[in-house]
Amino acid sequence: MLLRSKPLRHHLQIWTLAAAILGSVAISLAGAEEPPAPAAPSKTDSGAEQNTAQQGHAAEHAQAPAAQNPLPAPATTSHTIELPGRKLRFKAIASAIRLSNAESLAPMADIATVALLLEGADPAKRPVTFAINGGPGAASAWLDLGSLGPWRLPFDRTSLAPSAPPVTVDNADTWLDFTDLVFIDPPGTGYSRILAKGDEARRHFYSVKGDIEALAVTIRKWLTANKRLVSPKFIVGESYGGFRAPKLARRLQDEEGIGVEGLVLISPVLDFGWFEGTNNPLTFVTRLPSQAAAAKGLAGQDGRAALGEVEAYAAGPYLTDLLRGERDPQALSRITEKVAGYTGLDPALVHKLGGRVDMATFARERERAGAKITSFYDARVSGFDPFPHGASSDYSDPILDAIKTPLASAMADLTGNRLGWPVDARYEILNEDVNHAWDWGNNGRGQAEALSDLKRAMALDPSLRVLVAHGVTDQVTPYFASKLLIDQVPPMGNPDRLRLKVYGGGHMLYLDEKSRAELREDARKLIVGK
Repeated sequence: MLLRSKPLRHHLQIWTLAAAILGSVAISLAGAEEPPAPAAPSKTDSGAEQNTAQQGHAAEHAQAPAAQNPLPAPATTSHTIELPGRKLRFKAIASAIRLSNAESLAPMADIATVALLLEGADPAKRPVTFAINGGPGAASAWLDLGSLGPWRLPFDRTSLAPSAPPVTVDNADTWLDFTDLVFIDPPGTGYSRILAKGDEARRHFYSVKGDIEALAVTIRKWLTANKRLVSPKFIVGESYGGFRAPKLARRLQDEEGIGVEGLVLISPVLDFGWFEGTNNPLTFVTRLPSQAAAAKGLAGQDGRAALGEVEAYAAGPYLTDLLRGERDPQALSRITEKVAGYTGLDPALVHKLGGRVDMATFARERERAGAKITSFYDARVSGFDPFPHGASSDYSDPILDAIKTPLASAMADLTGNRLGWPVDARYEILNEDVNHAWDWGNNGRGQAEALSDLKRAMALDPSLRVLVAHGVTDQVTPYFASKLLIDQVPPMGNPDRLRLKVYGGGHMLYLDEKSRAELREDARKLIVGK
């Protein structure tokens, strides 16, 4: 999930991502491991065994200064779910990983994690996948309850509303069959919290460099404490989480002594330079195929196959005519005709825009005759425009803002009741305070990119495999941008190590039932290796 730089209803701008921290902040996180506390058995409401670590939690950090308002002691519960053709028995561990200052051992942050571990598997051979969402400022519930976890909050395009019942169902498309799952919430998201006082720690964690350091140390600490260092390891990241994943893989390789075998990047931004600036023709080139897919009602691989002509035009004649500029009337005439035809928008409007259809205009104008707006995140989905006759509008996104409320409620209920780990705080499903405070550094967001990290990680490790997954009607992180960027990556042996797959749906492609099942199968092939 990508968080926007300003609320959508104010300026309709793309969600912000992050840049590296620069300047005076320099915080090193402690490397000492913190073993889980001993557990006391009890019963869950379903009769499953529950182990809640009540004893020894205070002693866990006895040599460090006391933390103010720490997260609760770990809780372990056992569960069984019946799915078509199979039954899964697994253990769930809800806990916090303490990050401390390397020099003073002062508590810096508690990182909330939910681990789901299949019973009876050999830990040495069983893969473990770390799941991280985006924003920055988004919690892991989007991936957990949307696609990967054993319980899912059922959504379809006709039931997207804040009042939708936050009641989960057993998830037939869970990845738990073929990998253990660890969901991580960065500081300021979910229940994770910064413990250190003052602004220095906050500035550190709310930056590209500090964020990656915190997540890498969290992963290493979890692996060590749970005796899973020899397990095959994978990372799945959605949106800004897909930006994080290549950087995490490199940090784990270089600094933490941890090798990663594969990455699944869902709706990632690999290079912000391709998404920034009204004068950058690539922003229009990369979104045109997704706008055409929405106009034609296309979905999935079949949808992508039907976009060959649009892709060829976007990367060829369209880009050429954009570079000719608005002072070339013949180029403008050609662009107007083609773009209006592909997007279904009024040719007069397209001509006025110079053939450059931005996200906000497409979202507002596509169904304006019906007093509706469409989502940035899936242009097939629309909602009512509260100010349909205004020159500009003040609205919430009909996907993102509609489903974040039931997701937050469902995750809070799951964590507190089913997993026996109640936290007396709001579950931060989308924390815009984190987003607005993000430190871009001197180079700004437009220079932030993860493609170089991906190239270096793959060059160093010839076994590293990567799946890049996109929804065909997503405007926020359009698939065509990743397609063009992946084309710039050398083969490095087997070119199939880096694959792009386009599915039906939008940014949260797993909201589409068929796409969720296809994503699961593609991830299984990458993780299992066959």
